[in-house]
Amino acid sequence: MKIAQIELDTLDRAILRELQRNGRLTNAELAERIGLSASACLRRVRLLEERGLIASYAAILSQRTCGLPGTAFIHISLEQQGRAALDAFERSVAQVPEILECHLLAGQSDYLVRVVYRDADDLERIHTETLTQLPGVTRVQSTLTLRTVKKTTALPI
Repeated sequence: MKIAQIELDTLDRAILRELQRNGRLTNAELAERIGLSASACLRRVRLLEERGLIASYAAILSQRTCGLPGTAFIHISLEQQGRAALDAFERSVAQVPEILECHLLAGQSDYLVRVVYRDADDLERIHTETLTQLPGVTRVQSTLTLRTVKKTTALPI
């Protein structure tokens, strides 16, 4: 199997699957799960990191427990779509902590952002004081989630 022009064997894919399930595994635990010696496993993990397949390690927090139970997907349209306008918008978005994802789109709107919020008042604040004030924004259309059915960070390796 090739991923981004990088050859992966069965053991590499097993390492990546296990680390996606639990990034806190010790090297010894990981090695045991995939059937390698600890030293061989560590060499492979380091090579996967060097090749950029493992971009980083992170703790995934509980959104609800952190007091941010709401999720909204918001389509944003800009006045202009030139490089300068897109760059200004994207620089500003990067500074907004409530925006967890931002995607440039091909279609009716220019961007799709995923926002988390505490309650209706917080969402209104984010909408009026933040999103509509971003550079070049002409339209903001929100869709609120009722329940998350599936959410994963694991890629199908």
